Amino acid sequence: MIIRNVIGAAILAVAGSVGAQAPANGNVPRTDYIAQMDLEFGKMDADKNHQVTRAEIEAYDRATAVANARSRAQATFIQLDVDKNGQISQAEFMKLVTGTPSADGRPLLAKLDSNKDGQISLIEHRAGKLSYFDQIDGDKDGVVTIAEMKAAGVVK
Repeated sequence: MIIRNVIGAAILAVAGSVGAQAPANGNVPRTDYIAQMDLEFGKMDADKNHQVTRAEIEAYDRATAVANARSRAQATFIQLDVDKNGQISQAEFMKLVTGTPSADGRPLLAKLDSNKDGQISLIEHRAGKLSYFDQIDGDKDGVVTIAEMKAAGVVK
């Protein structure tokens, strides 16, 4: 599943937080959502000046992607190390290739391919991924402040 924006990521994080008790009905209270949004904002705000720049968002996205990749690699290693000896034999490794999972690029193309040429350029990718940031950046100065987050209804 592709998390399409910060709001979706925060809702999923609140609903499935490690160590947190998600409500049985799957609902996410606004107060929990706001707390998660503030936590995410704090993680992105590298210089802790209560403003998030595009560079900080991109650095945070890169660091998150690396952490997720490492977590998946560790999980794969644990899954493949059947005899739990801390090493993967050739026979264990060969179990990794069991088939090719299906993939469908159409949803991402539909969302980000603004000129509908069947390809996503770097500019289209950035525009699509940063559109939420730009929506909140009310004064269009390239910085999202707490006040702008409040005005956009992201925080109280």
